[in-house]
Amino acid sequence: MRDGPLAGRHALVTGGGSGIGLAVATALTASGARVTVLGRREAVLRAAVADGHAAFYFVADVTGEDAVPSAIAAAAPILGPVLLLVNAAGAAETDPFGKTSMASFERMWRVNVLGAVAATQAVLPGMVEAGFGRVVNIASTASLKGYRYVSAYVTAKHGLLGFTRALAQELAGSGITVNAVCPGFTDTALVADSLARIVARTGRPPEHALAELTQTNPLGRLIRPEEVAASVAYLCLPDAAGVNGQALAVDGGET
Repeated sequence: MRDGPLAGRHALVTGGGSGIGLAVATALTASGARVTVLGRREAVLRAAVADGHAAFYFVADVTGEDAVPSAIAAAAPILGPVLLLVNAAGAAETDPFGKTSMASFERMWRVNVLGAVAATQAVLPGMVEAGFGRVVNIASTASLKGYRYVSAYVTAKHGLLGFTRALAQELAGSGITVNAVCPGFTDTALVADSLARIVARTGRPPEHALAELTQTNPLGRLIRPEEVAASVAYLCLPDAAGVNGQALAVDGGET
């Protein structure tokens, strides 16, 4: 068992095979937690465990009704009850509002909001029994402001922050905190896909597309996944018990 401020605590990270989720799994493991990563792609999840970034993996889609309960049932006998939950699974779709279908709004809501809701409901009884828990939702600066051409995504991320704040009030005083981390544009595959779509749509060089995404960040660059993970790891600490219902922006000062 690793030493560290989270030693012995079981953490579940959804979307933990790549991007922010993988960086979070790595940071929590380094802090002593026993981490289960959950996602849809077995190859990257298996690699996360093989490389020492996590202790256990489970292949599932967070939009599936039984995804997280099944993962907990498999991992808990080995790693104990989940006391740290990081909802990092997410997706984004881009279109002008006039071309955004109801199906797109529904997909964004299911992945970005209902996936987090279902995971939280699945782990909450164990946290209540233990009198300790940390829920951290990976939201976005799109939870705090609007962006063009991503109305379905922005709507869902605002919903995720609303869920965070409501549940934080409900659980206050229980030993369980619920917070959100709100990254700006981050150097992940999700943003790389957005850059590719900008290039394809506009015909501009990739460096111009990148400049468009980073122009609102005072740092003039993409946020690094490790920077987001450091904030998540802090919120998971026992000493962060007084931080509840917050939206911690990791955006270089954009918001």
